Amino acid sequence: MSLSVTAVVVSYNRAGLLQQCLDGIAGLTRQPDRVIVIDNASTDDAVAVARRHALHPEITVLSRNVGGAGGFCAGIARALDSVAPGTANRRNAGDGHFIWLMDDDTVPTPMALEALLAAANEARALNGVWPAALGSRALWIDGREHLMNKPRPRTWRALGARELRQSAGAFQVRSLSFVSCLINARMIASARVLPRAAYFLWNDDYEYTTKLLKNATGYYVPASRVVHKTKVFGSSDADPGERFFFEVRNKLWILRFSRRNFTAAEYAELVLKTLRRWVLTGWRSKNRPLIVDCLKRGLREGFAGRPADNAELLAGNPDVVAAVNAVESGASESGAVKIG
Repeated sequence: MSLSVTAVVVSYNRAGLLQQCLDGIAGLTRQPDRVIVIDNASTDDAVAVARRHALHPEITVLSRNVGGAGGFCAGIARALDSVAPGTANRRNAGDGHFIWLMDDDTVPTPMALEALLAAANEARALNGVWPAALGSRALWIDGREHLMNKPRPRTWRALGARELRQSAGAFQVRSLSFVSCLINARMIASARVLPRAAYFLWNDDYEYTTKLLKNATGYYVPASRVVHKTKVFGSSDADPGERFFFEVRNKLWILRFSRRNFTAAEYAELVLKTLRRWVLTGWRSKNRPLIVDCLKRGLREGFAGRPADNAELLAGNPDVVAAVNAVESGASESGAVKIG
């Protein structure tokens, strides 16, 4: 089957990195069929970089910065949207269409997409269905693997082959990072879900991919490599500083409002790992008073509040809201079945 791929790049005030990201996409051995850039109201030259790039990406400039979570929400909705605003293109939600997500600080190596698609085809041959999602191996600028983006093997129930032998050690996972994540468009359309823009920063990819992968397969594909150009090297439990507030609030929101993403055993495991992570974060931090303050504020908002709707947070862009509503209402696929 001929596969189609829409690449979605979320950008904010990093014109230089966006240039490198788009250059990386342009240098792929297998090019995406469509490239969408979602700009989070950048104040630098990022939009101009996208407009003059040889890829000629489709560009959506959001009215305000809604973070990676809001950007990917808008980008996926756009990828499923047809030329008529607010209506969904059945072809774009078909079995052979994938949506490839990345931030502007992600630079694909030449074989990155080709390796993901090869793994997708192998998984389909082994399991009889397309995988819901696949993720790349993320390297830092010095070649070390970025552990913050490396998922753990799926420890509980595997729905298909645990490993893909032809795809150089690819293994089945329970969640994936949005740093080079290839998602089956049919799965999105049938699930009627998009990333929660309210998460803004942290845990948006975890919440979203655990929902998609609860009853489906997903694979980490080391043969697909991207360079994740973060400012510093570190794992996901490195000293987060002020960002720890989002870790606490968003993880509580997951525990409260996304419980159905997990089996009972997985939920219990998540609670225990979350508590361990928070304790270790405080222990390792160089600024414990800040971590304690973030913990208190995160607990307060996490227990008292709830995530706002995507349409509400993206209200400044009516065309994007129409596309979001089309996906979440099921208009992107007739007879869609909601999961999770």
